[in-house]
Amino acid sequence: MRPLIGIPCCMKAFGAIGMPNHAVSAHYPDVVLGPVGGVPVLIPAFGEAPLAEVLDHLDGVMLTGSRSNVCPTLYGGPAHLEGTPEDAQRDSTNLPLIRAALARGLPLLAICRGFQELNVALGGTLDQRIQDLPGRMDHSTPSDQPMSSVRTGKAHAVRVAPDSHLAAHWRGLGALEAVAVNSLHNQGIARLAPGLAAEAWAPDGTVEAVRVEGSRGFACGVQWHPEYDWREDARSRRLFEVFGQAAENHRRARSQPPRLTAAA
Repeated sequence: MRPLIGIPCCMKAFGAIGMPNHAVSAHYPDVVLGPVGGVPVLIPAFGEAPLAEVLDHLDGVMLTGSRSNVCPTLYGGPAHLEGTPEDAQRDSTNLPLIRAALARGLPLLAICRGFQELNVALGGTLDQRIQDLPGRMDHSTPSDQPMSSVRTGKAHAVRVAPDSHLAAHWRGLGALEAVAVNSLHNQGIARLAPGLAAEAWAPDGTVEAVRVEGSRGFACGVQWHPEYDWREDARSRRLFEVFGQAAENHRRARSQPPRLTAAA
């Protein structure tokens, strides 16, 4: 048996009539079957009600990136600019899912939009369109470059805290002062949520990695997209391997029969 990794879906319109579909980019099931070493289980964006029954059977949760942005009403932010994609059904599923998964000690890895969801779910706020803020870099997807090269190419460096969990995961993989990563986002963390610790930063101060302090299991997030370059990038691959080992440990613990206590 391999660990079961839950991947929450987006709601996306497909076909000529825009039929609503629960959807996940193929990169995420691929990485679960690859370096994570698990079995992907897609979670429809169906809201909070059935989550407890789903989480009973999972050994980890991976929160994905997406074109849509977290609805600003969920963190007290101003309305998005007209045309900014949102996904209310994903929001209504993922935010309670994050809190429930952490309460259970399920290993959790949050990527890009999922990284932002993690911050909002725990009480933090987001900046919108970082590229429009004074002194900040453009972290968004360049429109004049092929998407394939943007996904696997390196956009900027991040500085990793030397005493962080991320640094420990990457021990032996080179210096941590300027780790090159890709970048495909407009939003980012504004106020860090209580209970989150920042572990890496872009040159403009944007938080690029976090961990959940005091979590019962592996629980971290990154603003970049390691699922795009894990075949070429050792650090991306290691991140998924560590998450996969945590999920495997959870699977083994879950499969153990309960201990019987002797009667007095």
